[in-house]
Amino acid sequence: MSGPIDGNYRFDTFVVGSSNRLAVSAARAVAEAPGSSYNPLFVYGGSGRGKTHLVAAIAHQARAANPDLRVEFTSGEEVAEHLHRVIASGQGQLFVEHYQPVELLILDDVQFLTGQRETQSELLRLFNIMQGAGRQLVLTSDRQPSEIPDVDQRLLSRLIGGLVVDVGAPDYEMRLAILRNVAGARGVEFADGVLNEVARLAFSNVRELKGALNKLSAFQQLEGTPVAPPDVRAVLGERASPAPAPVPVSVLVSVSSRPPRLEAIIPDGSDYEGFLADVMQEVETRVEPWRVALGEAMSRWTSQGYNIAVLERAMSLPTAPDVDGLIATFSAAVDHLRRLEAQAGSFDPALRGHAAFRDVASIPLAQQLVERAMASTLPLPAPSPAFTRDRLDIRSANQLAVKAIDSVIMNPGTRYNPLFICGPTGSGKSHLAHALGNAMRPRAAVACLSASAFVEELIAAMQEGGMERWRLRFRAADVFILDDVEALSGKERTQEELFHLFNHLYERGSQIVLTSKHTPRELPELADRLRSRFEGGLVVALQSRERHRVEQLVERAPGELDRFFEDREKTMWHWPDLGGRLIEEYR
Repeated sequence: MSGPIDGNYRFDTFVVGSSNRLAVSAARAVAEAPGSSYNPLFVYGGSGRGKTHLVAAIAHQARAANPDLRVEFTSGEEVAEHLHRVIASGQGQLFVEHYQPVELLILDDVQFLTGQRETQSELLRLFNIMQGAGRQLVLTSDRQPSEIPDVDQRLLSRLIGGLVVDVGAPDYEMRLAILRNVAGARGVEFADGVLNEVARLAFSNVRELKGALNKLSAFQQLEGTPVAPPDVRAVLGERASPAPAPVPVSVLVSVSSRPPRLEAIIPDGSDYEGFLADVMQEVETRVEPWRVALGEAMSRWTSQGYNIAVLERAMSLPTAPDVDGLIATFSAAVDHLRRLEAQAGSFDPALRGHAAFRDVASIPLAQQLVERAMASTLPLPAPSPAFTRDRLDIRSANQLAVKAIDSVIMNPGTRYNPLFICGPTGSGKSHLAHALGNAMRPRAAVACLSASAFVEELIAAMQEGGMERWRLRFRAADVFILDDVEALSGKERTQEELFHLFNHLYERGSQIVLTSKHTPRELPELADRLRSRFEGGLVVALQSRERHRVEQLVERAPGELDRFFEDREKTMWHWPDLGGRLIEEYR
């Protein structure tokens, strides 16, 4: 299985209702007999409705029934990046070779293939090979295949050639069941009737629903006051948006028989996390005696300083594996290590000769060293040192937000992730975010910048051809703080990059903090998939800052700095007359 999949994404943790019953039934059928029916299975629906949970459940159940099943779980964007990498390296044939041995291929968010004709052409070729061999395809999208713009018609016909089924908005019963499950899993207790009251709000997706539960839980924990059913709407502060009308389900079924399973070792490419397991599978299942050739290969690689423990284990078996295949795979792994070492050394010469580049079992570590070396050439933007936790002016208008950042500082990436702080200009949201970042340093890698700077850095990376370094820079963050996210309005490419960065950081447990003048629901021209993720954590609203009375200000000496605004987001200078006073705001 390529890459980690959340262990909570199983069928027994997926709440079934009228809006997703058909999709769940089809998913279970595919998991029980991949390639036998509904091939491909295409699941679509709005962001946050459980598509990824459902298809990940297919992978878990299929592997539980058949541990030897070759499963690949990836996304449309990752597939496109993979193709670009192998083409850039002059080894375009490795793309299909990488996926060809896979027996269950799951592609999440295929809508990102829009306009990528070269990737679509290669996918069409891959789909033909896999379906011809009876191997299962599962795809997800935020829209129906026919509504994905600029898709090759031949590929479109493949996408709709199996079963196309939607995952709709949860109804009241589903919402209540989900709320109870989440509250039970987190050990959070509410008064009778509270969850029922939340479920009556027509949340359009599960992330918004969990976000509302987070807010109620935070209110109880930070305020020390149990929420009562009549208080629910007041605590949440706004009604959920009405759920959209259900979309009719298009059903097209094709049945194909499943041929015998084909064995292959993962070819040279970017994913080597399962290399050792696959080599040993070859060792334990192939029987072709050729000890002399294996011994010669071991001597050659030992003289070059490579760890040959895998080959030694093969030599100790009572019968030999497919020696030709094993040597070819080990040789490809060594070549990959050499490329990684050269790449790492170009950024940090001290990494040349690192032990990870001499052991095929350490390829994941070698890749991490390369990523860290690349990211280190572009240090993370730091929070302003002027905005610290001890200089916060704590008052009734920001007390809940201060308690929330204190909780995040103690346990980052857990309960309140993401943390979304919203409020009008001058309410102190930037100080809160920067103070959190400063409190986390140096024990954590903190990236703190404004959304405007984020956009400008992306544009510069595109101009200079440094997108991969730009992405790796922020993916290395343990805490990612984005100030004034309203600046992302209408910037589609930046929002797309932030979407993938958000998913990567969230999955690795990094803390995400965002600030804005508006709530996520009120942000203009923001993609729904980002909006639902922003609402999936804790949204804290700030009120306008209280000001001194004019007569108190007049008493101060001319030119004296007003210390009332201890967080230094407002600076007040005094002139001899009140009319000459200048108030300068800086953020």
